[in-house]
Amino acid sequence: MNGKRTVAIGFIGATLDRVGKGANRWNKWRPSIGLCQQADLLIDRLELIHGTDARDLSLAERIRADIQQISPETEVRLQPMHLRNPWDFEEVYGALHDFTSGYAFDTEYEDYLVHITTGTHVAQICWFLLTEARYLPARLVQTSPARKRDEAAQVTGTHALIDLDLSRYDRIASRFQSKRLESLAFLKSGIATRNDAFNRSIEQIERVALRSSAPMLLIGPTGAGKSFLARRVYELKRSRHLVDGRFVEVNCATLRGDGAMSALFGHIKGAFTGAQNARDGLLRAADGGMLFLDEIGELGLDEQAMLLKAIEEKRFFPMGSDKEVSSDFLLIAGTHRDLRTRVAEGLFREDLYARINLWTFELPGLAGRREDIEPNIDFELERHAREQGRMVRFNLEARRRYLAFASSGEAAWQGNFRELSASITRMATLADSGRIDEAQVEEEITRLRRAWGLAQRQDALGDLLGEQAAGLDLFDRLQLQAVIEVCRQADSLSEAGRRLYQVSRLAKAQPNDADRLRKYLARFGLDWQVLRQ
Repeated sequence: MNGKRTVAIGFIGATLDRVGKGANRWNKWRPSIGLCQQADLLIDRLELIHGTDARDLSLAERIRADIQQISPETEVRLQPMHLRNPWDFEEVYGALHDFTSGYAFDTEYEDYLVHITTGTHVAQICWFLLTEARYLPARLVQTSPARKRDEAAQVTGTHALIDLDLSRYDRIASRFQSKRLESLAFLKSGIATRNDAFNRSIEQIERVALRSSAPMLLIGPTGAGKSFLARRVYELKRSRHLVDGRFVEVNCATLRGDGAMSALFGHIKGAFTGAQNARDGLLRAADGGMLFLDEIGELGLDEQAMLLKAIEEKRFFPMGSDKEVSSDFLLIAGTHRDLRTRVAEGLFREDLYARINLWTFELPGLAGRREDIEPNIDFELERHAREQGRMVRFNLEARRRYLAFASSGEAAWQGNFRELSASITRMATLADSGRIDEAQVEEEITRLRRAWGLAQRQDALGDLLGEQAAGLDLFDRLQLQAVIEVCRQADSLSEAGRRLYQVSRLAKAQPNDADRLRKYLARFGLDWQVLRQ
């Protein structure tokens, strides 16, 4: 083993190592003895764990003496360990954890093996868990009697090393990779994306979903798919038997006053006016499952305090009750707000934010994933076909025109994917002969522009600039429209300038915001008085 000394750690075999005291014992396979008889595995030191009563100590001394006979180069150290019940998982794990924590491992000069053939099944499981979690810098070794008829070989037995770095086992690694790809495909089912950043987020969410029970926080605008993704995470966990309870979803923006407390934490009969019957509440409904709190930033401070206690202690008081109830649930929270700003404003508890901010994932809106518009157009058409039993397609020019508009900076997509879904559904429903033509696309574009206020803004710009408006690039048009809106909301040219140049003005010793804004407007033949009319 790389020139290092080899150290084995293991329990004495209370049954297999105890085969008598006479000469006949040398004709029996004994795992602790056999471990030190392997031709290609020299054990330099054996840490032999044994019980503390006189019978166990006697056996340990006999095993040590026998090893000295057949392997004099092996040092045997006896390690007494008192276990009241060797089948009690908590007791055995705690004792072995204490042993490994206090052991002076020297990985520079020694390699370590954990002998898992001896000891109770509980002890074997605990060895595995401690080794897999790297509390023990070791590999597992398993010994067994040989299947050959040669009596000497049967007494010596065989051994096998088990390396818990599963990535070294090609077939296992490929199977894990295959399962992982299945998990990613499952999470993305219904999310057609070409966005690299979003794909990386999905990969991280998959890892966290399968490895952690800590809360997740999904940040993104309304319609970005937070609810959909939360449900897919739940279904992924359920498929791996990580949860067995319900998926409970609530939009916190709909909760107000006593209704919020009651909906989340439940109430007893008579807790408030109108509480004629007791109610369990959504947190108890999610016991053993997952709770998705969408728009968590809208919760009141009192509800936030009770939620923090429920997350940390799995216990809380229903309204009007002096008896705590319990609920062990996983939490995913969603919000479109900047919770750090809400914390600074005193509207969101800092301790709750810290508790739910361990795993935070941002879901960009459709405007931030314009490369995903085209695949989602196809996805929505396929969904419409499944739901309505009628296949609809764009003709070539209609698709080109709609995609150009939908992917342009002019398209605001304020409702994100929900709005895109509604847009495709409208055109598919109105399409004759299963084809969406150019006329329908133009009608839909007009409808979207009107919904986003683009038509009014374009008309207003035309009134101000006349024929000059038609010669502006989309970049200049959108920028000028935004400047005009700020000017019309401000009480003075200076105030509008401060709003528009609030970052760059800090770098100037004597900022003249009004003059900068006046010169910008003059490029288009505009002035402050014209905009205020």
